[in-house]
Amino acid sequence: MPGPYNPSMPMIDIRHLSPQERLDLIGQLWDSLDAADIPLTAAQSVEIDRRLATLDEDIKHGRDAADVLADLRQHIE
Repeated sequence: MPGPYNPSMPMIDIRHLSPQERLDLIGQLWDSLDAADIPLTAAQSVEIDRRLATLDEDIKHGRDAADVLADLRQHIE
């Protein structure tokens, strides 16, 4: 659902863009934002804090992505 109408923002007709071009545009817009430009909800902030607090311990239980992919490929074959 689109956000509220903003009369000060110019309307840009993107209907002529292909789906891939629109996705590229979304990526460019997203990349143009700084972290401070993206507000977090209270729940998101709590979850980030929780993950950061457990990161050092959790990382000990992690596996290298290449190893996980190799295991998955073995199960598929």
